[in-house]
Amino acid sequence: MSTRGIKKIGMAALVAGLSVSAWADADPTERERALEQRVADLERMVQQLLSEREEPRVEPDPQVEREIQELRSEVARLDTEKAEQVIRPGTNFSFGGFIKHDMMYSRYSGGSTPPQSILRDFYVAGALPVGGESSTTDFDTHARETRFIFNVERPEDGLQGYIEMDFTSRTGGDERLTNATSPSIRHMFVRWNNLLAGQHWSTFQNVGALPENLDFVGPAESTIFVRQAQVRYTNGPWQFSIENPETTVTPFGGGGRIITDTANVPDFVLRYNHSAEWGSFVAAFLGRQLGIDGPGGTSRETSFAFSLSGKFDIGRNDVRWMFSGGPGIGRYLGLNTANDAVLDADGSLEAIDAYGGFLSYRHFWADQWRSNFTFSAFRADNETELTGMGVTKRAESAHVNLIYQANSRLRFGAEYIYGRREVESGASGNMNRLQFSTIYAF
Repeated sequence: MSTRGIKKIGMAALVAGLSVSAWADADPTERERALEQRVADLERMVQQLLSEREEPRVEPDPQVEREIQELRSEVARLDTEKAEQVIRPGTNFSFGGFIKHDMMYSRYSGGSTPPQSILRDFYVAGALPVGGESSTTDFDTHARETRFIFNVERPEDGLQGYIEMDFTSRTGGDERLTNATSPSIRHMFVRWNNLLAGQHWSTFQNVGALPENLDFVGPAESTIFVRQAQVRYTNGPWQFSIENPETTVTPFGGGGRIITDTANVPDFVLRYNHSAEWGSFVAAFLGRQLGIDGPGGTSRETSFAFSLSGKFDIGRNDVRWMFSGGPGIGRYLGLNTANDAVLDADGSLEAIDAYGGFLSYRHFWADQWRSNFTFSAFRADNETELTGMGVTKRAESAHVNLIYQANSRLRFGAEYIYGRREVESGASGNMNRLQFSTIYAF
């Protein structure tokens, strides 16, 4: 190699070395870009000098090669440093969920159900048709309960981030061609030690007491079932939460449900959890302010409700139960079978009393075979001179299923559901449904 070439490369290497020192305190992204450019410049100069020589077999200067390798090592180190800033050591990622397919044969005694009715996807007592002159039969199949779960944890910091989605939303398509559905957020929260903030099951709801039904909810008319934004603090067996308020109202004389979206205080929940060898017990208390703003002015009503629930273990089998009620419990109970309150002639709110409960027994016939037997009931104490005669007075359902656990991830099941609803006028309707499900958990 010529003296001119060696000097030329030596100067470039010296500049590169000085540049690395100068960039030591620079932003990692800027340092990385600059180092990559220096590597490219040096390699280009080496190739240029080699092409100028008459002896094609002469190797480049070892010192230059060492400089290039050092620069490449620095670039690789910065790549690693940048990745560790995004994904820190000790962060645990997990992805899970399940794919669920349902087929349902349903017969309604009180008339037909609209094509987009939620009742076509899962049992909702308040949606049962009543008073129809003829019965109808429908077949429905879907995979909307399929669920994806993303979980990120840093145990050393007591941190957890959680996102869960399903496809129960009907927006985005119909059943003509693609049967498209939209993903919808079920849960999205961050937990730091004993503090939780985000959307999760209401603290008023005991998920651990829910029966193992193939239907999405199961005893829908009597279950506390709410997911909403909240801030929750846990201290041992005690939990306290501040949760999103919302009021549903029956107009004076009856009519369509009014969702007010009016509140100046949150809903408050106090809960006590107890676990023992025999099972578990939960007592939860709800305090809330019902509100509406209308032409007649603003009306506010304070209400309180309770929920008691638990599970008793009987060997491998168990009994699960829940009983809840109170004035203004409304949207928390039975998927809003009854509203929170009704308007009187003066435009003031009066809370509606409602109560519900279920009892469910799970029995293992063998290692891979089990059944669940569930009975559920709901009652509302309506002031008919205010609500009219078209509101739900009572509802009941019974569920029995047989589940085959093919392996730890895959199960098949068949479930029979009987549901009945009666309104204050005495009109009633029932549903008989046979459901088949396939569930693959991952």
